[in-house]
Amino acid sequence: MAFADPRDGDLEDDASSTSRHSLLGHASHILLEISLPKLALAALLLLVVPAVLIGAAPKVALWFAEAVWARVSDAGRWASVAFVLLVAAGILWRWGGRLLRATERNFWALNAALVQPLYMAVRELVGLVLERVAPTRDFAAARRLAGLVAGGVLALGAAMVALAAGPLPTVIIEDLSPSGLLRAARDSLDNGIWAVAVYLMIGAPAWSVAEALAGSPREIDDAIVPGDAAWRIAHLSDIHVVGDPYGFRLECGRDGPRGNARVDAALAALEAEDARAHLDWVLVTGDVTDAGRNAEYIAFDEIAARHPALRERLLVIPGNHDVNIVDRANPARLELPITPGGSLRRLRFLAATARLQGQRVHVMDRTRRRVGPTLNDWLAADGRGAALARFMDGGGIRAGLAARDVWNQAWPMVVPPPAPDGLGVLLLDSNAETHFSFTNALGLVGMDQMRAAEAAMAQFPAARWLVALHHHLMEYPRPGAPLADRIGTALVNGHWVLGRLRRVASRVLVLHGHRHFDWMGRSGALRIVSAPSVVMGAPDRAEAHFWIHALAPTTDAGLAMLEPRRIRVPDASLAATPPAP
Repeated sequence: MAFADPRDGDLEDDASSTSRHSLLGHASHILLEISLPKLALAALLLLVVPAVLIGAAPKVALWFAEAVWARVSDAGRWASVAFVLLVAAGILWRWGGRLLRATERNFWALNAALVQPLYMAVRELVGLVLERVAPTRDFAAARRLAGLVAGGVLALGAAMVALAAGPLPTVIIEDLSPSGLLRAARDSLDNGIWAVAVYLMIGAPAWSVAEALAGSPREIDDAIVPGDAAWRIAHLSDIHVVGDPYGFRLECGRDGPRGNARVDAALAALEAEDARAHLDWVLVTGDVTDAGRNAEYIAFDEIAARHPALRERLLVIPGNHDVNIVDRANPARLELPITPGGSLRRLRFLAATARLQGQRVHVMDRTRRRVGPTLNDWLAADGRGAALARFMDGGGIRAGLAARDVWNQAWPMVVPPPAPDGLGVLLLDSNAETHFSFTNALGLVGMDQMRAAEAAMAQFPAARWLVALHHHLMEYPRPGAPLADRIGTALVNGHWVLGRLRRVASRVLVLHGHRHFDWMGRSGALRIVSAPSVVMGAPDRAEAHFWIHALAPTTDAGLAMLEPRRIRVPDASLAATPPAP
């Protein structure tokens, strides 16, 4: 008599499950499994080298002033200035855009690695204490107070670190002997630590003030109005398609429906709903796959092919599971920034995007600040697609950098409104580049991408827009939730993106996923809706659901939200469990 069914999984399938293991359990597992040599090399590349460069900059400038500037004639000084300016102009002309994006990416990476997680952890701990001490206190006010306290606590701690490393950076190079250079390197590292501590001392309170000014999001009930829908949008997210019929998913393991039957059933339910009343778009806001593997994209293609009418209206964007490193067997997996894995995952998603929606989404022409060609036409031009295919086959550092540039230029993808006052769709990539499986979920919308999205909206000033991204712009109010559920991974520059979108709030609806639960709310006048996951974190026989949002134009050129329709994915959609022997 069989005592176990392999289709039910076992402990190994839960290696990365956040519902089966506590945060402390995950941390212990990471300490045991992580590759220490790879961690040391990654720390050198990502932390030590940047810190030394930051700390060495004033030393190099002072050395140049003492060793060169003071010893040449006035004519030589002017010639030196002209030469430096000429070289700088050449660098900016040739690589200015890339340098700006790299600077921005590294600036927000510092926030993602240091300011945001520390601030959020302290804020939520303080919030939990406030809820216990004063359970009747206004939640929004308590959250603002907790944020301000967290900013102050972190600023105080950073000031102590800066005082220990400083109190002021050392910029004198005593001599150029090996021992002198070694002392200079140590001083440069101290300078880097001092600079980061000072930034945290300033950044943490600034983060808390920005959050307080943004205001706590609130439920959207008062923004829903009666009327007839002009557009109906089905919103799914985090479907986490796996590559085999009995695959278990990364974060939920055996606690989620096995395989992809629930995703297939959700599209079948949408087909029935579409027959009842036409759907304009079916949006999947990220985490289309569970680990960004080729087999998972094949499985997704097969599911979509079984619903051809809906496939022509499917629009997808990347989530962190699609493009950042994930390993369902080892959450301690680390990927060096010089390896091709990150570029390969992005190009797999781009290839899947081209197959699915390449003829109906457009890329932006950055030079003209207008909507450009379709994605497929753009990839075919100038040999872009062929170059990407060669990189995916053979790799290479230069080809990888070029592939990254193509990816960055592809977003946002735009579905222009069919009429000047129609409904357009902006598809954003909100994923920050990360190299650690356990911290793969950080979000970032870069300045270049956001300005391109704004240019698309400016081109159609009378149109209404759906803005789709994977990550949430801010943490939602969830009083009483456990600490692990309260500390999410919102956009590290969410306050900035929120401020930009608020400028066009009356004609915009923001849709996202990532958190696996549904929430409909607003921040000021900006409406934001989060999609639940039909597969993540639910027992096999739990009934899943998602929403169809009904929208209509308003007389003042705005966009109205009507009563949404809840679509249930019933228990019968799952494969039947075999009878007990």
